Amino acid sequence: MDYNGGMEFSFPADGTMADLQAFVTAVYAVPDDRIYSLWDLLVQEERFAMRALKGIRQGDMQKLNHNLLIALSWLMSIANRLHIDADEETWRRFPRCCSYCGKQPCACTTIKPRARLAIAADDRFRPKTLAEMQTMFAEIYPPDRRTLADAGVHLAEEIGEVSEAIHNYLGEHREKQFDDVKLELADLVSCVFGVANSARMNIAKDLSEMYKKNCHAPCVCTFSDIVRLQS
Repeated sequence: MDYNGGMEFSFPADGTMADLQAFVTAVYAVPDDRIYSLWDLLVQEERFAMRALKGIRQGDMQKLNHNLLIALSWLMSIANRLHIDADEETWRRFPRCCSYCGKQPCACTTIKPRARLAIAADDRFRPKTLAEMQTMFAEIYPPDRRTLADAGVHLAEEIGEVSEAIHNYLGEHREKQFDDVKLELADLVSCVFGVANSARMNIAKDLSEMYKKNCHAPCVCTFSDIVRLQS
């Protein structure tokens, strides 16, 4: 896809996660880099994810949907800042099976693995679109096996682990710590899809509707505009 030219951009319903990350780069990279530190990006990602969880508690699916999509967009901004290929890391972490037990569907409750398995990804079976990736996660972690609230708790847990991994890396700047950031980011992506599947959301379709003609490249929203966002 061509994201050059400074015109209006959209995210297609048949787009990939790489397309979403490229869209976020084209539209938001300049203001992100000028206005926000990495910690600011994390706060915004956490802020909208917590609003999504509030939607779960209140039984407000519109609030859940809207804020989960925004949280995912901020997560792509974090990946961009750290030069992480979210699509690649997610696939390597979840090559059509659970990253702990190596099964599809996940059999962790039966096997009770003590450590993650080293699983080789076969790119012949790699999801080609964001919609296919959501289907893949539904097959690995069937939504009828847990409640929406449980999926939300898992999302909150993984947000904390991403923050902790980034905190550790910025403290010592070790390569192993950066590898942990990539792994935790992939885990968080899986949890976003987990919540979406439990809520019967269609992430690709909903993103295409949210990002039809929403922002010009680059976005001109100020810090104050973002602070005032309520939903």
